[in-house]
Amino acid sequence: MDLPLISVIIPTYGREEPLRDSLVDVLKQDYPNFEVLVVDQTPKHQPEIQAYLEELSAADKIKWFRLDWASLPGARNYAVRRSSGEIILFIDDDVQLPSGFLAAHAKNYLEKPEIGAVAGRVFDRMKLGDSGGDLEIEYLPPEAMDPGIAWYHIDLVHTVKPQQVLTARGCNMSFRREIFTKYGLRFDERFRGSAVREESDFCLRVRQTGYKIWYDPEADLVHLGEETGGCHDISMRSLKYQMTFYHNHFLLGLKNLTATQALRLYARLFDCHVLGRPPCHKSGSPIKIVTRLVFYSLGFLKAVGTVIQSAWNDGQIYTQRDRQDYNDLPVTGQEQILASK
Repeated sequence: MDLPLISVIIPTYGREEPLRDSLVDVLKQDYPNFEVLVVDQTPKHQPEIQAYLEELSAADKIKWFRLDWASLPGARNYAVRRSSGEIILFIDDDVQLPSGFLAAHAKNYLEKPEIGAVAGRVFDRMKLGDSGGDLEIEYLPPEAMDPGIAWYHIDLVHTVKPQQVLTARGCNMSFRREIFTKYGLRFDERFRGSAVREESDFCLRVRQTGYKIWYDPEADLVHLGEETGGCHDISMRSLKYQMTFYHNHFLLGLKNLTATQALRLYARLFDCHVLGRPPCHKSGSPIKIVTRLVFYSLGFLKAVGTVIQSAWNDGQIYTQRDRQDYNDLPVTGQEQILASK
């Protein structure tokens, strides 16, 4: 049986050794038919990492793209346009993979034609540390399929049984190619900062195609959760991060949810992230609550502005820039890009 080609896409920003180690794990996969695309947004690498990437690229073990901008959804869209796989698989640049990782993703598409996306299990160091590592969930509660509150009930870390889910985690998710070609879906590049909720936005639109998103705990990886780099083009403690965090949540609701669902999402967001109640467990200091409330309010206003602006600007600035760069290429350069698809 001919196995489908898998395009493994790794956006990277500011990562050195974790990126190298992630690539080592990808390249030793026992699946026979895959390509690796590294979308590199790091301005300057350490000499040894630079040499390693150059070596892999020269040996045609990876397709290495250097960009002068940082956007996680933009990087994903960029790579999809240059990929050839029947399955498009996204991982982060700080993961550890078992040798059967790609095969675990692929078998779901071969066995279940109704599946359009696979959410893999994520052994997240931080979340496993919080739970003590002993928690096991067989089936997620019904609330995990409710778009208004699902984000506080979906657990792709401790869940051990395969099942349909509402969304995947961005560090371990794959899709049929036709999600991008036949249905024309793209990651929304208006999800800013660390791009929180961008994969949730995408998965909600995947579900509108009629395809299912399937959780497979055997498609597992370890997410190291490095403090810096990756999609964190800004510090998580910065004012800009706080603004974009709330903006992205509000944008998710305004784009995809009914009024009732959106209100429930925003109420839970307020309860957890502003008041600091469980599961967020943030400081109850009045000053900090007021500060978070300011960002919550500004984030909402920014998201409303984003939606209003979409009437004349869809925000896909990096995709548009890429298309312009393509149009500016000589014919031979255009042929090279088309040949890589």
